Amino acid sequence: AAMQDYKRAVVIGSKQTYGKGTVQNVIDLNQFVRGSSYGDLGALKTTIQKFYRINGGSTQLEGVASDVVMPDKYSYLKMGERDEAEAMPWDKIDAADYKLWTKQTNFDTAILNSKKRIEASQAMQLIDENAKWLDLRNKEFQFSLNIDKFKLEQKKLDETNKKYKALSDYNNKLVFKSLPNEELLIKTDVALKEKRDRWHESLSKDIYIEEAIHVLDDLQADGQRKELSTKIAEKQPKIKS
Repeated sequence: AAMQDYKRAVVIGSKQTYGKGTVQNVIDLNQFVRGSSYGDLGALKTTIQKFYRINGGSTQLEGVASDVVMPDKYSYLKMGERDEAEAMPWDKIDAADYKLWTKQTNFDTAILNSKKRIEASQAMQLIDENAKWLDLRNKEFQFSLNIDKFKLEQKKLDETNKKYKALSDYNNKLVFKSLPNEELLIKTDVALKEKRDRWHESLSKDIYIEEAIHVLDDLQADGQRKELSTKIAEKQPKIKS
């Protein structure tokens, strides 16, 4: 949230974060009763604080909204703080005195380019379609006990899973390497090498990392253009009056 408020980062991800903007304290109830014949009395969780962003807004309920919304398989499921029956409301206080970071000026362009790529991506469209399907499945509460109907339903489910298998088979064609100091450790640590190999393999299937790199490329390109413009301006001959 702070990086976003200071204009130091482009936030990419789901529509918003979970939306919990409160602090709880757990009180052990057993400490108040000695020799209780009732057994373990459990604990009581109480809300004692609420925290806010530097712009004054709370992260409660609303969470941190992404600048670039990327579909994910849980997009349509109700699982955030706002979906809790007794969640505290969102509110706002006076903003802190802070200054925006002004060295990066093409956030809007980078965000727009990213949105266009996401809209044109077949993989992203398939993720969104899968998310809608999972939401429908989550709302199903009636199931037939007839064995023939069950087998038919399982067959349909298998066909659907085949359709979405393309997501697990996705490869972003990126190459991931460990840092130099870790490369030395990997040479003598077989377990560490296996862990890193599995991690790098999972990263190569990550479509979100791929888009994040595209955004970084857009931001870096703007910085390079600025640097080039500055150098050209410095080389321009000065006109004497």
